[in-house]
Amino acid sequence: MLEELVMPLRPAARVAPFTESVIREMTRLALRHDAVNLAQGFPDFPAPDAIKEAACRAIREDVNQYAVTWGTPALRQAIAAKYRRHYDIDLDPDTEITVVCGSTEGMIASLLGVADPGAEIVIFEPWYENYGPDAHLSGATRRFVRLHPPEWRFDPEELRRAFTPKTRAIIVNSPHNPTGKVFSQEELGQIAALCQEHDAVCLTDEIYEHILYDGRQHHPMLTIPGMRERTILVNSMSKTYSVTGWRVGWVIAPPELTPAIRKVHDFLTVGAAAPLQQAGVLALSLPDSYYSELAHHYSERREYLLTVLDECRIPALRPAGAYYILCDISGLGLGTDLEVCRHLIESIGVAAVPGSSFFVHPEDGARFIRFCFCKRYETLKAAGARLSRLALS
Repeated sequence: MLEELVMPLRPAARVAPFTESVIREMTRLALRHDAVNLAQGFPDFPAPDAIKEAACRAIREDVNQYAVTWGTPALRQAIAAKYRRHYDIDLDPDTEITVVCGSTEGMIASLLGVADPGAEIVIFEPWYENYGPDAHLSGATRRFVRLHPPEWRFDPEELRRAFTPKTRAIIVNSPHNPTGKVFSQEELGQIAALCQEHDAVCLTDEIYEHILYDGRQHHPMLTIPGMRERTILVNSMSKTYSVTGWRVGWVIAPPELTPAIRKVHDFLTVGAAAPLQQAGVLALSLPDSYYSELAHHYSERREYLLTVLDECRIPALRPAGAYYILCDISGLGLGTDLEVCRHLIESIGVAAVPGSSFFVHPEDGARFIRFCFCKRYETLKAAGARLSRLALS
């Protein structure tokens, strides 16, 4: 009788629209089927020895307790020095920089700190899968603007129509995941003009800032005239220094917005790992040659995987930045993106990400899959050998 009175436990309604991360699901399936993982964007080669040794040294020296919630002074100063050196931007480490637990936390802390329920957030589509849930958790309404292949350009008029009196922010990811698009200064200027016209904030995810090809240049939105006062820049050590598991990132914001972001960050995570922050000080002081070598390193891998895909007759869209390649599988005759990814994992032994996970309407991405090339050559060669079965079939 008592059992009949027990009501089933229900999760909060706010998470009902979410699915699990498709990218991380592909990693689990790759492990289950012993597939080469070209799905999730993490390097399978070692991080730089100097950075690892700096982290070990910090642990040995007992830098193991809470740091200042919004980041150690030394790391915030190192972040400021890096932006001064690379972009001629002068930042105040005490009022404009917050160290967070990776760019993922930086984005949700920023949205929760600046967007009220009922506000509207403009998001370019295809989109990195976290942006939609982040906007939803902040109580905002999402408004999508399409990036059109093969150059992944947006229609300026479509972008203008997306801005309304309710617009609070736009999210810009450059270099872009999953397309590899690098937004030009002209495009950033168009976005900036709309932000200023509508009193909106621009949240920029610049985690791939140093992974650029074919002479492309990264221009932080902070450098666009009129945007220093209304840009929130999110970045991390993860991709540039090959330490995706460290979860050390930062948010750069105007002094008027930084306190709100810090409050959210404090109650979300308290703070990033203290010894890894100390290692970050060393990482951010690496010479410019490190960044040019990084871009060269990935450029060679990009060319290798593009060649493999061409030989396997998988049409690929050439990325200008980041370390992903989107492929148009509509002409392969193997079905939708989900069907192709299942076939690749279970029968070919290579994991990719279905393109539908980057679109609000899954059918809009059903002709794309995404591969990543932040892997050892041995890994890419193994993937190429397996993918060659597609060309033979």
